[in-house]
Amino acid sequence: MQTAAAAPVLASARPAEPPAGSLQGAFQRAAERYEVPRSVLLGVSYLQSRWDGHAGAASVSGGYGPMHLTDLRTALAESGEHHHGGAEDPRGDAARPLDVAGLSETARAGEGREAGRVPERLRTLPEAAELTGIAAERLREDPAANIAGGAALLAQAQRELGLPASEDPADWFGAVAAYSGADDESAAAAFAEEVFSVLRRGARRVTDAGQPVELEPSPALRPGGGRASGPGVRAGAPDGPVECPAKLSCTWQPAAYERWEKEDGSTDYGNHDRARRPAVGAVDYLVVHDVEGYWNGATSLIENPDYVSWHYTLRSSDGHVAQHLRTRDVGWHAGNWYVNARSVGLEHEGFLTKPDAWYTEAMYRSSARLVRYLAKKYDIPLDRQHVLGHDNVPGTTPSAVRGMHTDPGPYWDWAHYFRLLGAPFGPEGSWRGAQMVTILPDYDAHRPVYTRCDDSGDPCAPHGSAAVRLHTAPDPDAPLVKDIGLRPDGDPSTTGVNDTGARATTGQQYALAGRDGDWTAIWYLGRKAWFHNPADRPTAVPARGRIVTPKEGRGPVAVYGRAYPEAGAYPEDVPVQDIERLPYELKAGQRYVVGLRTRGSFLWAQSYDPSGGKAVVVHGERRYVQVQFGHRVAIVDARDVRVTTV
Repeated sequence: MQTAAAAPVLASARPAEPPAGSLQGAFQRAAERYEVPRSVLLGVSYLQSRWDGHAGAASVSGGYGPMHLTDLRTALAESGEHHHGGAEDPRGDAARPLDVAGLSETARAGEGREAGRVPERLRTLPEAAELTGIAAERLREDPAANIAGGAALLAQAQRELGLPASEDPADWFGAVAAYSGADDESAAAAFAEEVFSVLRRGARRVTDAGQPVELEPSPALRPGGGRASGPGVRAGAPDGPVECPAKLSCTWQPAAYERWEKEDGSTDYGNHDRARRPAVGAVDYLVVHDVEGYWNGATSLIENPDYVSWHYTLRSSDGHVAQHLRTRDVGWHAGNWYVNARSVGLEHEGFLTKPDAWYTEAMYRSSARLVRYLAKKYDIPLDRQHVLGHDNVPGTTPSAVRGMHTDPGPYWDWAHYFRLLGAPFGPEGSWRGAQMVTILPDYDAHRPVYTRCDDSGDPCAPHGSAAVRLHTAPDPDAPLVKDIGLRPDGDPSTTGVNDTGARATTGQQYALAGRDGDWTAIWYLGRKAWFHNPADRPTAVPARGRIVTPKEGRGPVAVYGRAYPEAGAYPEDVPVQDIERLPYELKAGQRYVVGLRTRGSFLWAQSYDPSGGKAVVVHGERRYVQVQFGHRVAIVDARDVRVTTV
């Protein structure tokens, strides 16, 4: 007798009756009602929402409920405007600063373009209402109704392909591809391939509403006939020099690269620099952003030569990827020229200040596939010192610290992301003798209160978070730690969603500074910082690695936001670049976790150069050490510190 692990799970192979009113039962009933294999229905839903209902809130692409039925017009009307401030110069090059005010105007000009013509992939909920006779409001708010709507859409897609309502999941590949709403074959097929990957492996979790749901694995399952085709679906092709892994849907949408005239009559160029990395400089970082907007707006802005640039944009609804720059070229995205010169930037459709404008599993998985591919290509370690959030990138000067961006923010699920990367976080050793910690709260259960998600003054909607809050003492009523870079007047940090001054995030590692009952202290921004870490609900685990301490007699060690060469390393035709101290110090007795260790370098690419042949890198002899100093990484001079393994 074959088990479920050896053969596909068919709609007719009914398991024990699920409890009345359960989400598992809703999937079973919808599968039977619309003659869709239960496993297919579960697999599609998992890829869209991981079976979460998000309390009826819409995703960033206007999708509702476990089946991510899309109704973008309604979502836009409910959410209003989204803006993420920040005076950051995305190029981050003091030798040629951008007009940030002008960039803000350009960014605002791109807002709202998604609200015009809404593509079919973003309006599936009205179609589901027509097919089922269920009111749109109920489809948005009732998970069981939402699942029925998704099943009706899958059944309709199967009929439109001219295929029978087969009990074999292998026969539903084309319908699953069509469910994505993608308008090209490669994007639709990539979505379906990812669903079938879920079906083969199976899944089990407790949803955000406390509902246990299980999809039994079918490791032998392979898709049969019925590929994505039909009206509105065109043959997909990369159409350019895309750099993406196999089976990931990628298209080429080049960023603008041209000269343009400024208001004063002078000329500049944008929106990136041509280079020949890694021949002219290493690629050491992958930077995760969210676009603070929608797909259409973001992919329109990339075509503006006086705006900014990044390498890839990822779409929420189906995980489709657009590449804009060759990875050998330098994007203007991180607000720090040193990081830009050594990184690849990935923008994700989304908003950090809208916790319930959730990121889909399809986008998380596409992003993880892409990051794994890039990490292998450039030999980048899969850890939080090399895979950075934009909010982990340091300012380059004291005046730049306050303007640095804060995306993807506390609602990006780093633990899930690194599981998908194949590099999950976990304990290393035991607490006995531990000298380092890895931040690791339970994302779904960990729900610190944030404020300033909008202008109302009300707390943000309760939501899972990857970040822990840091206090000056082991007491929940103690003030939050201060960040003098953000607040030179010495005021404590706040609970604002964009305030990174007292925040440590999943996967980041810090040197242990003390323990007191349920509280743990780490070295952070030049002082001890305490966070709640009870044994029954841990928010951190013990870790091992390398740490730095100031060398004997060095005194307070200077902290920097970039690792540039010493003055004597620059040739005559390249101006010497200052390396300015940030308003922080690493003092005697303090310890910080080590990341990248490198010689100073500066990429000189100051002119319009379509060939990329003029870009050069100045290498120095001075060596630097990257440390996890606060929420953002920082740089110290290797001559000032001692590195030890703990």
